[in-house]
Amino acid sequence: MEVLTLLLLFLTVSGYSHVLQAGLTVTQIAGLGRDHQSDMRSEKLRVVSISVEEKENAAESTEGKKTEEEQRREGMTQTKTEVSSHPPTPQEKVSPHFSTSVTLPNPTINPISVSTGLPSEDRVVQCSDKGVDKVPYGIPYNARYILLMNNHINNIQLDLLNEYVSMEFLVLSNNRLTNGATEGAFEGVLALKRLYLDRNLLDSVPTDLPGSLEELCLDNNRLSAMSEAAWAQCPRLLVLSLRNNSLGNGSESLPNAVLSPLRNLRTLNLDHNQLTSVPLGLPLSIKELYLKGNLIEHFHGEALNGVSELLRLDLSANRLTNKGLLRESLRNATHLESLNLEGNRLTQVPRHLPLSLKTLNLEGNLITSIKKVDFGILKNLEHLGLARNKIFKVAPGAFRTLPLLHQLDLCHNTLHQVPRLLPDALHSVALNNNKIQSVPRDSFCWGNKSVSLSRLVRVHLEHNLIDMGKLDAQAFRCLRGFQVVHFY
Repeated sequence: MEVLTLLLLFLTVSGYSHVLQAGLTVTQIAGLGRDHQSDMRSEKLRVVSISVEEKENAAESTEGKKTEEEQRREGMTQTKTEVSSHPPTPQEKVSPHFSTSVTLPNPTINPISVSTGLPSEDRVVQCSDKGVDKVPYGIPYNARYILLMNNHINNIQLDLLNEYVSMEFLVLSNNRLTNGATEGAFEGVLALKRLYLDRNLLDSVPTDLPGSLEELCLDNNRLSAMSEAAWAQCPRLLVLSLRNNSLGNGSESLPNAVLSPLRNLRTLNLDHNQLTSVPLGLPLSIKELYLKGNLIEHFHGEALNGVSELLRLDLSANRLTNKGLLRESLRNATHLESLNLEGNRLTQVPRHLPLSLKTLNLEGNLITSIKKVDFGILKNLEHLGLARNKIFKVAPGAFRTLPLLHQLDLCHNTLHQVPRLLPDALHSVALNNNKIQSVPRDSFCWGNKSVSLSRLVRVHLEHNLIDMGKLDAQAFRCLRGFQVVHFY
């Protein structure tokens, strides 16, 4: 009897030992601290009660293969982090070596069309759409990517963010932050590279931005002014987005050379503000400049005071006239490849455009005719948009000076015939929604009747006044097939 009692006692202790060991493994996966592990061990000793047969099964299970539940938990690649809006007690503090990974979708952010580039590994914390009014406590100090968008945050606790020495990407989009609420909040944040403060209540650019910053999004705020001092703190900035603000106030532009400290800036987005002229003294390092939807009437030569690296310029939906676009306006943009002047007040094709242009958009202006000299120097042009103007006349051969032109859009004008002597390299031409009645023989097929096949693959002639019975078949002799031309 005593032997049996001792055997049962041994099995009981062994069973508890294995069950507790399995419990500790799950606890470690869940990321609990050592104090919590000790508490859990004590708790299990008090409340766990299993039969002798269950203890034996537990012992055999841990010596052999792991239980299905343990395998499932160990196979998990992501765990959730519980955070609190209250300061942590000493027992609740999270270790700086805490490894966190949280499942999250890419945030809906609107800066210059860049992806978030979030890593698949852990150290990403998602606290968006939680209804919190301050930065939650309990976020692991080694977190690299912290997402807090779509909350009610109206204040950032002083000296809180500088605890996160590994934080590279912070998203505070769509909150209620004001300038007073962010003052001093970013001081001492040494690793931060990307900061999104769009859709808040800021009326000026914060002046204590971290020096490590490479990308800053301030879209959809109330910005009406900025100072050079704001940018002196972040000379490494590469991408700056200030869309949908009130910069310029409709009566003036930004202070001269206000952005000059940003010597490494590559992308600047000032879309949908109230600027009346292109800001002067822009950094020559800028490769992409977006000024769509302002009130710009003038492009002064001092805007690019020196040889610029500019590749892409968007001035669409402004108030530019031919007088506002001067000879010296783009003189220093010797690398410019894409120029968007859609939706302005131009009455003729601008002169003195950079020879490097590959794409030119002049749609939605007031241009009435195309002269033979308009595009004579643009030998590299590949895409030309002239849709939605008032063009009724095109000089013969006006486009033939463009040897690389692949795409030509002349739809929604008032042309009465297909332009003559179109360039050989043309792949696509849109002439729909005009008043075209005739197609001259030398429109698509220029030269002798034995001319080689055209490179055209699409010709749009829908919604015109063409009498199909009077079409000259010789006008299409060089085309590859009837499917190339669209009449309906």
